[in-house]
Amino acid sequence: MTGPTDLDRLLAALDRVPQRPSSDYDLNRDAFLPEGRVLIPAAVLIGVIGNEVILTKRASHLKHHPGQIAFPGGKIDPGDADPTAAALREAQEEIGLDPAQVTVLTDLPSHETVTGYTITPILARIEREFAATAEPGEVAEVFRVPLPILLDPARYRIERRRWRGVWRRYYVVPFGPYYTWGATARMLKALADRVTA
Repeated sequence: MTGPTDLDRLLAALDRVPQRPSSDYDLNRDAFLPEGRVLIPAAVLIGVIGNEVILTKRASHLKHHPGQIAFPGGKIDPGDADPTAAALREAQEEIGLDPAQVTVLTDLPSHETVTGYTITPILARIEREFAATAEPGEVAEVFRVPLPILLDPARYRIERRRWRGVWRRYYVVPFGPYYTWGATARMLKALADRVTA
């Protein structure tokens, strides 16, 4: 008989620890957030296959976030029934993941980005192996990171850089040649904090 998996531990923590939204501003409390700002709804798929999380490296020619590490996902289109439908559609388009192979587990608290999006992360189990196919217009690479690494708060650090004339602090979680930072790292850090709370 095997014990609980890392995904089981995560799901138990999500039931146990209260959820709250996260933001790119969490480490930058002095940032000015205009009243009445309009955010673009988006959704991403945090897909767990076995004991690994699927991530992508965005294509280098993209106008927004070129070369960055991201979850499969994007804007919620008018034809999407809800954030889950958007995340599954985007995952199929970006990495060739058949929605029939996905068991949606829960939606997570929203994340606001400095670029004007409010992202709903969808946590899901991918039920069997599949041949990931990167959509060349958007995705340069599809890769996996072990879930235990992403659920370990000690793996995260805070860095900073100048953005629009001011210093901005953000989380990073490096793994091999991959440098995951910004919104993706912040959403993952929220999960790690929940497991260890």
